[in-house]
Amino acid sequence: MSLTDLALLVVAGFGAGLIGYITGLASIVSYPALLAVGLTPIAANVTNTVALVAVGVGSTAQSGRALLDGDRRRLIIGLIVALFGGTVGAALLLVTPADAFEVLVPFLVAIAAIALLVQPVLRRWATSHAERPWVFILGLFLICIYGGYFGAGAGIMILALMLVVTSEPLWRAALSKSVFLGVANAVAAVGFMIFGPVDWWAALAMAIGCLFGGWCGPPVVKRLPAGPLRIVVGLSGIGLAVWLAVS
Repeated sequence: MSLTDLALLVVAGFGAGLIGYITGLASIVSYPALLAVGLTPIAANVTNTVALVAVGVGSTAQSGRALLDGDRRRLIIGLIVALFGGTVGAALLLVTPADAFEVLVPFLVAIAAIALLVQPVLRRWATSHAERPWVFILGLFLICIYGGYFGAGAGIMILALMLVVTSEPLWRAALSKSVFLGVANAVAAVGFMIFGPVDWWAALAMAIGCLFGGWCGPPVVKRLPAGPLRIVVGLSGIGLAVWLAVS
């Protein structure tokens, strides 16, 4: 891999880290960049998962204390669920054909994007009924399985889940999303490091960019208007779903 390729991956990693924290769509930048420098789809997938761990590290290092001011019980449960979900997802990728799950990817991303676009309606519906924490737990578990398996769009799914079934503001939901997805990616990355075809130079270059992008994410998202940002994220998610379906 040339120095130009590595430099491209650092820049793409920064963009993925920043965009991923704000919108949950890191893979819309990182995954195509890895394909562009010559990695195969499977190698790009596992390398992408390893590199994106740095987004969670960067954002948590920047504003991790803010999570402790919220619902600590939900945070602890979410971390445990993400750990198990990421483990199951990584195991599925390593033991099943790659095409078995990727067929569902565009549909899952599209559903999450649509849920985010209609989030105010869904939240009114949700808050008019009794709270059901199991919806958050089950939803997060399934998304983290998907995140450990493939990952593209997993962030927007967690963000949509947080905004629909919890009362968290956008900035805290974005931070929680980065932490939960970071845990799922981290446990999946351990399996990929041992058994998967990780391109270590590509992973390192992208991780450097992702770390700084994730670090810059929290202060940026706090200054962005929640309503327009939600719409941009939702439309971007639909765009990602179309891109995944076509590719």
